[in-house]
Amino acid sequence: MENNELPADVALMWRLRAAPRRGPKPSLTLDDIVAAAIAIADEEGDLGAVSMARVAERLGNSTMALYRHVKSKDDLFVLMSDAALERPEPLPDGIDWRTGLTFWADGVLSAIRKHKWYAKVPISGPPAGPNNLAWFDLALGALRDTGLPEEAKVGIVMGLITYVQGEIRVAFDLAAGFDENPAAFQQYGATLARVVDPRVYPSVAKLIDAGVFETDTSFEEDNDADFDFGLQLYLDGVAAFIDRVG
Repeated sequence: MENNELPADVALMWRLRAAPRRGPKPSLTLDDIVAAAIAIADEEGDLGAVSMARVAERLGNSTMALYRHVKSKDDLFVLMSDAALERPEPLPDGIDWRTGLTFWADGVLSAIRKHKWYAKVPISGPPAGPNNLAWFDLALGALRDTGLPEEAKVGIVMGLITYVQGEIRVAFDLAAGFDENPAAFQQYGATLARVVDPRVYPSVAKLIDAGVFETDTSFEEDNDADFDFGLQLYLDGVAAFIDRVG
């Protein structure tokens, strides 16, 4: 790749890949292909359900017709991960940085929850697609009045992305486990109580005695509470950093 050329995946996401000059005019578009792939993944709740052949079948085209637009399934996954996230809502007027980042994190959580397969998309680099970049820009914008150096803003946002993505991926995996065997989750505290020796696991034993693993709330409510608790801890650290640097 020459220095003035865009990486292939970036050119693809921004629709800057050169169109073929020869042959008949394509009967479908790249957006058609991505929308069909997302629909299949949403219906099955599984990224593994997406194949070039299945997408082609849904669109009433040959698999070779797809390859005029997308070179591989990995390219298709890249496009899906950007398109599914959609553009964010603008930050509300007159809010502070902490409210802005909370708004951002809740927005990401809401957007990704629409697509159970999203957490299985490989992360191969920083935000580069138009939709992912719009979310990145929104989070940076929440920090614009903090007086922080630009590189510090990037560090804060990348750390927040790591937290949010990590929590979402763990939550999706746990949700799948809960759907498969809810009793294992509901009886977790009682199960531990039978095997945990307080002399060997004193801190875990305190949790059991305190009833931490006993809850009347739903699995999703527990996940929401855990997500918000961790988010606020992270933002507490950001607040301390802003106070120290400012």
